[in-house]
Amino acid sequence: MFEVNRSVVILKPRQPFADWLASLPGAPAVALDELRRNGNALLIPHVDDVDPADFLAEHYHALFSAELADWCEDDTLWPPTLSAALFMDWFDIDIHPVLTDLVSTPLAREAFQPFDLGSQ
Repeated sequence: MFEVNRSVVILKPRQPFADWLASLPGAPAVALDELRRNGNALLIPHVDDVDPADFLAEHYHALFSAELADWCEDDTLWPPTLSAALFMDWFDIDIHPVLTDLVSTPLAREAFQPFDLGSQ
């Protein structure tokens, strides 16, 4: 076992996110409890090195955009303003300070490739 120098944030969609998703043309029928069970887990700097609230406040726009793009690449169907307040209304945030790796194989990393929404 290895302790990793990261903490974990889990984003759990709230009802406003589920309502937005249901409003999309051809939207899949996904219950809120299913969305919450499958919330994205994100590695952030360890809580000893950074305040998670400050880190999320600094990066909320990228996180919000990524969450929306997971379901809808057409950003014209997104809320017109992605504010920090709206992000907090749409997601519960669970912070887990300690991350332990139980696997001896080294972690593999691949650069995140965001959607190029401007080219559509």
